[in-house]
Amino acid sequence: MTGLLILAGTPIGDVGDAPPRLAAELATADVVAAEDTRRMWRLANALGVSPSGRIVSYFEGNEVGRTPELVEALLGGSRVLLVTDAGMPSVSDPGYRLVAAAVEQGIRITAVPGPSAVLTALALSGLPVDRFCFEGFLPRKGGGRGSRLRDLAAEPRTMVFFESPHRVGDSLLAMAEAFGAERPAAVCRELTKTYEEVKRGPLGELAVWAADGVRGEITVVVQGAPPAAPGALDAVELARRVALREEAGERRKEAIAAVAADTGVPKREVFDAVVAAKTARPQSEGRAGTAQRG
Repeated sequence: MTGLLILAGTPIGDVGDAPPRLAAELATADVVAAEDTRRMWRLANALGVSPSGRIVSYFEGNEVGRTPELVEALLGGSRVLLVTDAGMPSVSDPGYRLVAAAVEQGIRITAVPGPSAVLTALALSGLPVDRFCFEGFLPRKGGGRGSRLRDLAAEPRTMVFFESPHRVGDSLLAMAEAFGAERPAAVCRELTKTYEEVKRGPLGELAVWAADGVRGEITVVVQGAPPAAPGALDAVELARRVALREEAGERRKEAIAAVAADTGVPKREVFDAVVAAKTARPQSEGRAGTAQRG
């Protein structure tokens, strides 16, 4: 018989939030794969347990090489517990590769539900929670970050992002440029910890607040785009949006398809708007040139 892979949620701040089952699983697992073994031992000590199984590291730098080793242990009947530094494995943390490999081998997988920075920040933000999406970390470089945010400009669902403290100011400024400075948002800092703080306000104000840096673990929640009024987007605006995407490096066909998906306007109408804008440009330039010569 194959073993069991257990994905365990760990506290995102307050150790008292650890699920009761976590202590039992730490004590009895045959193998504990931890993102940081030192943090795992501190957590185990805080919970008053001493793991009896083999302890191995499992982090971004060794995931590829260690996954086959853990799968082999699972196929041999071992009970493998996967823990990360905070929150659920696989959610912007190591775990996806191991889960995918276990699924492929038909290995049973279960979870010890635990704290989640995504859901905690979403609930505390005061923004709509009926529909939301998790976007993880934005690209580090400005060009990639701007492109990703432009893709999300018309996203109607509330969006949740993770961000590092030294980049959050730049990211909020880029969000204000892509979504509009008045778009409501919340910056959640040090969730469940002693210095927990939730700063709510328009993106423009939050960007100014974070300009000098923000300390701690950061989760940003941004309200989705308001629904466009019927007929609000004319041909000129549609063509402008396509042009912006082309300037960012997208091919025209892809840009037209993306604008159509974002706005709900049929692709044919977007295409016609682009053709109309292209046709009108030389005419206006010709008229200007004639007037100047006269």
